[in-house]
Amino acid sequence: MKQFRKRPIHPLLTVLLTGGFKLLTALAALAQPASETKPGYQGIWYFIGPTRDEYAYKYSGGLGTYPANHSPFAVYAPAVRKTFFCYGGVTDSASRALCHFVGVFDHRTKTVSRPTLLLDKHTDDAHDNPVLQLDGQGFIWVFSTSHGTDRPSFIHRSRNPYDASTFERIDATRLDAAGKKVPFANFSYFQSHYLPGQGFLALMTHYDRAVLPNPEKSRRTISFLTSADGVSWSAWQDLATMEEGHYQTSGRRGNRVGSAFNYHPHRSVGSGLDYRTNLYYVETDDFGKTWHAADGTRLTLPLTKIGNAALVQDYARPGLNVYINDVNFDAAGRPILFYLTSRGPDSGPKNGPYTGHVAHWTGQNWIIHDVGAFDHNYDMGSLYVAGKTWRIIAPLRPGPQPFGTGGELTLLESRDEGKTWTTGRDLTANSSRNHVYPRRPEAPHANFYAFWADGNARRPSASRLYFCNQRGDVFQLPAEMKKDWEKPVPVFRK
Repeated sequence: MKQFRKRPIHPLLTVLLTGGFKLLTALAALAQPASETKPGYQGIWYFIGPTRDEYAYKYSGGLGTYPANHSPFAVYAPAVRKTFFCYGGVTDSASRALCHFVGVFDHRTKTVSRPTLLLDKHTDDAHDNPVLQLDGQGFIWVFSTSHGTDRPSFIHRSRNPYDASTFERIDATRLDAAGKKVPFANFSYFQSHYLPGQGFLALMTHYDRAVLPNPEKSRRTISFLTSADGVSWSAWQDLATMEEGHYQTSGRRGNRVGSAFNYHPHRSVGSGLDYRTNLYYVETDDFGKTWHAADGTRLTLPLTKIGNAALVQDYARPGLNVYINDVNFDAAGRPILFYLTSRGPDSGPKNGPYTGHVAHWTGQNWIIHDVGAFDHNYDMGSLYVAGKTWRIIAPLRPGPQPFGTGGELTLLESRDEGKTWTTGRDLTANSSRNHVYPRRPEAPHANFYAFWADGNARRPSASRLYFCNQRGDVFQLPAEMKKDWEKPVPVFRK
């Protein structure tokens, strides 16, 4: 099987990395505003961790809406009745070059625009996938992430409100530890929230070297920062710095932003990124000025001790891995965390059971309920809350590549705060490729309720992009388009 390597770093990037971002402006040619459209929607296929067994990879597939630590990929704008979305894609099915695309679904005409090509990220790494947000004036912001420090990150803004046809690159700055403005040109695992009247509150990861007993390793430090205008950003403030770092996934309701995270233990056996464990939750309701646990306990940041007031559940003791999928809030504004646990990082039944859970803060304590059985650590799903009805869209059924990333998608419902779950509808069936990473748009409209891709979990393949409505009808975004706006293709309809 052909193995795809990372693309060579552009010569300007080499200078940039050795010179400490001094030539950032010279990189503008690599990320100039794009008015170019492409004739259809094709997602990126990506893999990591060849296993040399029947499961082929630690995870793989059509990862255009990956990972769970990036959000949002789609935002509904009621002012114009459109959903704007972004994804990691390719310009043709034979390519593995990651490009960032933006599309629009018009709810009045039920048509989708040709995708706008924003930039070529000069890698094949889907960790560099973009995220999208809208500001209070309707400008579309795209944050082009990076996986670590080997590549720069970019911020683009649409030239006009609610118009995804052309973008301009923003020379954003942030404050460093000394209060000096420096280019904001590198960020990983970006999650963007826009709070009306205040601005952007973003959660991200930065990489610290020489902070561990082994200086060759990097700690993934989770942080947040704010900006009133998306151009000038605050200094980042670390949320937690436990052992070898963290993965975080966040959600927002009103002025409340909450982050759920795990940690990577540093130990002689079962150490590092593959062994993520424990479940924590922190939140802010004053634009990051203060942070507290679900019970209101004020937290001093960064959190450094494994046992602290933000701990939701200790999974290190039973030796379980924790994979966080989504954060949402009940009708009273109390957090709900959707996540999976398993016995280890490798694909296949030996690390099962792969169990989905919801942890719900009742106002007095955390209650944890099982959702169902999965067959892979990266079977990511999304959690929806509408009054007393909770829904999950996730690959709960094995797909054509069992024990691979994703599977066949199912819509689950609960009307008793997650205690019991029933199947509302099977969204996909008899697929040729696994369906992966169904994403909940911000303020989802019933006609564009989840957004995802498919891909073969055993070998490189084409990847198609899909969305569904709240009823569970599924539509494929057209891989080839002859007109600027076309209707998506109904599939899997009953």
